[in-house]
Amino acid sequence: MIVMKFGGSSVANAERIRHVTSIIKAYAEKKPIVVLSAMGDTTDHLLEAAELAVTGVVDISRIETLHYQTMTELGVYSPAVEALLEELNTLLTGISMLKELTKRTRDYLVSFGERLSVRIAAAYLDKEGIPALFYDAWDAGIFSDSNFMSAELLDSVWQTIPEKLGAYNSGDQKEIPIVTGFIAKDPNGYITTLGRGGSDLTATMIGAALGADEVQTWKDVNGILTTDPRIVKEARPVPVVTYEEASELAYFGSQVLHPRAMVPCAKTGTPVRVKNSYNIDHPGTQIVAEHEETPIPVRAITCVKHVTVIDIVSTRMLGATGFLAHIFNQFLKWDISVDVVSTSEVSVSLTVNTDKNLDGIIADLEKVADVSTKRGNAIVTIICDVARSSKILAASFAALAKEDLNVQMISQGASKVNVSFICEDSEVNRAVQVLHTALFGEKEGDEIR
Repeated sequence: MIVMKFGGSSVANAERIRHVTSIIKAYAEKKPIVVLSAMGDTTDHLLEAAELAVTGVVDISRIETLHYQTMTELGVYSPAVEALLEELNTLLTGISMLKELTKRTRDYLVSFGERLSVRIAAAYLDKEGIPALFYDAWDAGIFSDSNFMSAELLDSVWQTIPEKLGAYNSGDQKEIPIVTGFIAKDPNGYITTLGRGGSDLTATMIGAALGADEVQTWKDVNGILTTDPRIVKEARPVPVVTYEEASELAYFGSQVLHPRAMVPCAKTGTPVRVKNSYNIDHPGTQIVAEHEETPIPVRAITCVKHVTVIDIVSTRMLGATGFLAHIFNQFLKWDISVDVVSTSEVSVSLTVNTDKNLDGIIADLEKVADVSTKRGNAIVTIICDVARSSKILAASFAALAKEDLNVQMISQGASKVNVSFICEDSEVNRAVQVLHTALFGEKEGDEIR
């Protein structure tokens, strides 16, 4: 059995749904469970309809047109779609009367996108001779806490998913489950959304709980690439990475899987594969617990732009532990995540990727330290075998120095799979290009292999 996850762009219209159906057909013998996102920009359109409803205007014409037109083009009709659109209209009418949109209501509202897409997809699969059943997430055993807009799955899903999908898993049910991504229900029966990476998390959780052979997430590139192809056209697929390496890539800008989505599969050792929906024969990138063969020293290079560097130097006679404890307590207080850190006994340099609450935390930090900030920077991260960091860094900095590109700060991750450094936004694309040539070029890369 496998789990196949397709994002919104993969089911954006009738043509794309036909293509996804052809992919599912190609894998039918592997007993797929399919997880789908909302069609195209439907989630944005739902939120726009809610904003309009708060002003007293109810209008779902764009959402109705997309889904009815899609069914017409596919030659199918689902009464369940019509019922959902009526329910959506009723919900927006209620919002227009109350003139407010709570977090709980917002989650209920955006759930319609996935619920509509799975009903249309299941109807079309049936038409094409592939028996299928649509499932809202809770019907497949997906339950969460009540943290609306950013809910976490309950531990009980390890039992409820096998219970709900057990008939298909055992072979008693022939219809392929087509499951909503991104949503769940809390213990009170209210609909929640799972936040960032929610659809991927649904897919990996189902795969891990059912002991799937593989979880596939389908995108528009041949797996995870050595870097962003928009920056380096010579970027090429990476055949295998570990869960840890994939998490670091995601943390530092690569559009792979959100790190939280890999947790269930990492727990059970279930492989994840990133595949290209436009090139289904390409093997893509497999994400596993450990490398079975010795990989090349550098897996990939990624970057995050528009970050702020904060330099903090103690002005009080605080010991290292007291100083660092105070500094990071302020970041906790202001709910600001830190990306890269470099420390000494009485000074800290770090980066943040937000302007939210920045003025407040700087005011607090200035009570015990001299603080300076510099915007317009970028983090460049090399995902690699840190055991070979000397050679990797030597090759990297020699290449950067040759091009007169300066590094402002460096940090080696505790994960032992990444080295990060800071440069200016204006130089980051060139830095990534130079590093890619140095570390992956046929001639240059030889010196670190």
